[in-house]
Amino acid sequence: MSGLFGVVSKTDCSELLFYGTDYHSHMGTQFGGLAVCADVFKKKIHDVSRAQFKSRFFEDYKSLRGTRGIGVISDSDAQPLVVSSRFGTFAIAAAGLITNRDSLAEKLSNESGFTFTEIVDDRINQAELVAKLISRGDSIIRGIETVFDRISGSCSILLLTREGLYAARDRLGY
Repeated sequence: MSGLFGVVSKTDCSELLFYGTDYHSHMGTQFGGLAVCADVFKKKIHDVSRAQFKSRFFEDYKSLRGTRGIGVISDSDAQPLVVSSRFGTFAIAAAGLITNRDSLAEKLSNESGFTFTEIVDDRINQAELVAKLISRGDSIIRGIETVFDRISGSCSILLLTREGLYAARDRLGY
């Protein structure tokens, strides 16, 4: 299981993002990550399997300044990812279990020539797969709907743009 945390603020959000994400540390034990947006996107990802989130990110969060941010504790994938797309640059984190991950990735590769770069232990990164599905939509919102039309299993998404934050969960509400 993984945990997601997002914040939009009129002032710097880094401390709230740090502590809010740390609150989810019990949800996953492999990776932790933070991404913020001010003028540019910045992110930090660490393996937290042998150290607590708080100790791994305590110095990092101070350099991640911005008014919008997302954080993730993941039990399987290094995230959040920063992606360049036709909708502009965005940061994304995805939590859940997409049971047809491999077949969707193969179909995207065969149909559209998509390549995947975040592969660990021969597994496609779930956040990268979700980002590729979103980028196929006519808009970010339609892209998110496409994710839920095509996946089997469950998925919650946080997507951070320069304009704001999108949060979505699968239709079953998991």
